[in-house]
Amino acid sequence: MSLQDRIINHFSDSIQTQQESMASLCELIEYASQCLVTTLLNDKKIFTCGNGRSATNSQALSSLMVNQFERDRPSLPVIALTADTAIITAIANDFQFDEIFSKQLRALGQGGDMLIAFTDGNNSANIANAIAVAHDKDISIIALTGNNGGIIAPLLHETDIEIRVPSNSSARIQETHILITHCLCDLIDYQLFG
Repeated sequence: MSLQDRIINHFSDSIQTQQESMASLCELIEYASQCLVTTLLNDKKIFTCGNGRSATNSQALSSLMVNQFERDRPSLPVIALTADTAIITAIANDFQFDEIFSKQLRALGQGGDMLIAFTDGNNSANIANAIAVAHDKDISIIALTGNNGGIIAPLLHETDIEIRVPSNSSARIQETHILITHCLCDLIDYQLFG
């Protein structure tokens, strides 16, 4: 297989995953955006978390909401629990890595807030612990997952939202998560600012 064939395969696989996601996830993405808008209109905060490339997606959502997506508008209160290296390394060093998100959420989160958890592997104990804290504190959850939902899917309550990308490939899941993030940003801006 030539190098260009490999490139074509990546593009083709990505397009197929995104088309399948578009067909199966539009209603969930719309509903998630409405829940996020309600959270913001109630003067509550949105927290994001994820590991590795999912941490990058988590921080992308936060930066797009605090700064701007595609137009200038007021900043929105979205906090990436992945961003403060001093807090993350202190918790990982003094306690354990599994608590890096849950301890922050326990300290900063309040009932009515929202947690958006990004995971492609779906077996992250630190995401599972953050979900447990969110449930304890009456914080709603949107989980962006993939594959079979891993350990995350069974932890979610009926009132939580799982947006599961129909793929087993971490790369395809990550690419689709960022597209879903852009959809959410656009829908939030449109609903709040016209």
